[in-house]
Amino acid sequence: MYIKDFEIRWNDIDANRHLANKAYIEFAAHTRMSFLTEKGFDQRMLGKYDIGPVVFYEHIYYFKEVFYGRPVKVSLEITGLSEDGMFFEFRHNFYDYKGRNFAQCEMMGAWMDLNSRKLIPLPEEMYKFLEVIERPKDFRILTKEDTRKFNKKPVNLEDI
Repeated sequence: MYIKDFEIRWNDIDANRHLANKAYIEFAAHTRMSFLTEKGFDQRMLGKYDIGPVVFYEHIYYFKEVFYGRPVKVSLEITGLSEDGMFFEFRHNFYDYKGRNFAQCEMMGAWMDLNSRKLIPLPEEMYKFLEVIERPKDFRILTKEDTRKFNKKPVNLEDI
């Protein structure tokens, strides 16, 4: 399991004086990108193939408040990956300075070609990096149907 340390900054706090919703998303995203960069998915590699990650959803479950003044840790596990690497799923757990789990985030996304703006399989050179990463017991092979499990569709104003 990959773990990243964070200091809660003043601008990470909301009006209730605890860690703001936006900070959870930012800490999770920073943890993912740090992990990927350390595995070789750096800006140079992304630029070589002109691809970028797309987030489909991020669900956060809050268990306990956390406040300014103490460090936190954010973990990352790859809980799903499609056979071609197009779709990915990560789980983050948030821990306070005593190691107590105060929140969890589940996210799913895919890789997009930045020229065509279409989802694409991960290039073989990049997929190799993900094949060797430790996987949790609940890891699963993702399919396109997994990306639709919440059955959410856009509804335009004119359709309301």
